[in-house]
Amino acid sequence: MTAVQDADQHAGAHHVDGAHARSTLAPNYHPLPVTVASGEGSWVTDTDGRRYLDLLSAYSALNFGHRHPALVAAAHAQLDRLTLTSRAFDHDLLHPFADRLAALVGPLVAGEPMVLPMNTGAEAVETAIKAARKWGYDVKGVPDGQARIVVVDGNFHGRTTTIVSFSSDPEARDGFGPYTPGFVRVPYGDAAALAAALDERTVAVLLEPVQGEQGVVVPPPDYLPAVRAACTAADVLLVADEIQSGLGRTGTTLACEVWGVRPDLVTLGKALGGGVVPVSAVVGRADVLGVLTAGTHGSTFGGNPLACAVGLAVVDLLESGEPQARARELGTWMGGRLDALVRDGLLARVRRIGLWAGLDVQPGLPGGPTSGRDLCERLLARGVLAKDTHGSTIRIAPPLTITQDDLDLALDHLTDALRGTTA
Repeated sequence: MTAVQDADQHAGAHHVDGAHARSTLAPNYHPLPVTVASGEGSWVTDTDGRRYLDLLSAYSALNFGHRHPALVAAAHAQLDRLTLTSRAFDHDLLHPFADRLAALVGPLVAGEPMVLPMNTGAEAVETAIKAARKWGYDVKGVPDGQARIVVVDGNFHGRTTTIVSFSSDPEARDGFGPYTPGFVRVPYGDAAALAAALDERTVAVLLEPVQGEQGVVVPPPDYLPAVRAACTAADVLLVADEIQSGLGRTGTTLACEVWGVRPDLVTLGKALGGGVVPVSAVVGRADVLGVLTAGTHGSTFGGNPLACAVGLAVVDLLESGEPQARARELGTWMGGRLDALVRDGLLARVRRIGLWAGLDVQPGLPGGPTSGRDLCERLLARGVLAKDTHGSTIRIAPPLTITQDDLDLALDHLTDALRGTTA
């Protein structure tokens, strides 16, 4: 690729009818060169009619695959009735959605559960930050304006101005100051450093149980229990960002279950909308979320009727336990095959939990990929979609509904791509 071509690509250049044209779309993404036109289950089809196996699942927003029949049916039915009221009025699905989500997730969090619905994952995180600060001032007695939240290196909670203020990723953070104060960052996986950072002004610890964007980084087995104990001892809220890891991906409803930890608040998103509409929520202690009274926080579209209809259908699927069980079963199978690639020297490292894995490219492998992006482009040529992160890593997160045959096919293509076999 020439320098001009590379500059055009990053400036949003595209092709229309074979001619070179400059896109009106802002260039805040660098997508793989494929244009998807339709999807069904684990497969998508591009504008040229070529089919691809989707191993990204829209960063786990498509845990139930593309156009899951139950979710599409729920959306269609609601479209014929009511789509939006705003929160100025109640609608007939708002409280049922909150009740059902509280029943599903409530036993997995500390205390009597309450639900606050929003739209996107970043909104859910912002909501949790506001609730934690308000609780710190109103309940814990932290002096006004002095609340602190402890976060961890490698975090990814979204890209709003507040959230990037405590990011350790220069690409997400640099150039967006001045930054929001009130956050203290400590190493991920180091419970002692986290405990040492807690003081009388600390209102919350915010972290991902598994760091998805960082490359599916799984913590040491004693880490989350030690964090929970430190938060309890210091009267600090534990806020678990389960926007990527939650709702079945790790083989459990919440990733925190893997370590027997119950957070005070949990943020949910992505899969909660079933890949149909954006739906997010904060679920957790009623005495914490209850500090947000009328006028202190809101969202015109949060908890809208269409979102609640799809969210209820998602809860239906999860209540059966089948998606979680399938993630465990297929995750074990996938893990065995990925571990074999490490033993054979085709991958440097694999980190995995449930049906979710981060794969590190083996540097200097003869005929092998030179980067995560290169590996994703090789997979694309073989009809498999995945996405790179942080240079040498790719993430694999197939729909939880994928068949074992399709998963095996995708892993066969991965093996060929690593070996440099001609597509």
